[in-house]
Amino acid sequence: MTWYVAVSLSALVVMSYLLVKVRWQMRKLEEQLRFVQDKQSDGILVSDIRILGIGKLTDSLNEILQKQRSNRQEWVQKEKRLVQTYTNLSHDIRTPLTSLDGYFQLLEDTEDAKERTRYLQIIQERIHALRNMLEELFTYTKLESRSYEVPLTKCDFGALVKEALFSYYNEWQKQQMEPQLQLEEGALWVLGNDQAMRRVLQNVIKNVWEHGGRHVKIVLSEQEGEACLLVQNEVMHPEYIDVERIFERFYKADLARSTTSSGLGMAIARQLVEQMNGQITADLQENIFSICLQFVCIRS
Repeated sequence: MTWYVAVSLSALVVMSYLLVKVRWQMRKLEEQLRFVQDKQSDGILVSDIRILGIGKLTDSLNEILQKQRSNRQEWVQKEKRLVQTYTNLSHDIRTPLTSLDGYFQLLEDTEDAKERTRYLQIIQERIHALRNMLEELFTYTKLESRSYEVPLTKCDFGALVKEALFSYYNEWQKQQMEPQLQLEEGALWVLGNDQAMRRVLQNVIKNVWEHGGRHVKIVLSEQEGEACLLVQNEVMHPEYIDVERIFERFYKADLARSTTSSGLGMAIARQLVEQMNGQITADLQENIFSICLQFVCIRS
């Protein structure tokens, strides 16, 4: 009986000690957690004991803290990108706005009919450029959202390419360009989105006649089960082009000819292509600049 009492008392002492130790450790963890949260520290929680689930609790809290830090860093980076976006666009928008103000003053001051017509045409072009910039900002902001997804259906890539090319017939003539076309006959079915595909093609073609030379070659073909579009054009100053940055936001190889461009066109094209599980690449060989689009064909 004496032995039983002695063992019970010993067990009670041990349990009391453990309870005190656990309470002390919980208080320490609470203090560490409060410090880490208040100071936005990158430190981790440390426990001197790992019994009775204390170790597992510490590990779980550290995982939660690490996830919070990752989310916080991601939001900080996103905020920086957003600020940069608005900063760059405000600069780009200011240029056509300033010129608009100047041409409106010239329009008011002149009575010459030809001059008034010319000023009105320039004003319309600047307004059109501003509208395009705002549209690109809206599209890019939408694509940056994690929740945004492009709905995919079966679409005829070949038909969309031909439609886009011929819709810019007047622009080709205005730029005195006569593109050399090699277009695959028949349908090229891919999994994509008609509206998104039109936007990609629009941005790629605009990039040609805004920044390229007169000699343009466009090849649409099916290669090894993929629908491929190759757009090649001469460039006047290949040394100014950094191919690795073509799809970056706000990248403008030819600053002298980019006063009405937001620099978002090719970045938008890349994001839309990736949303449709395709590939878009850029290449520069001597003075020939190329953009290649590839989508896996599906059988009708």
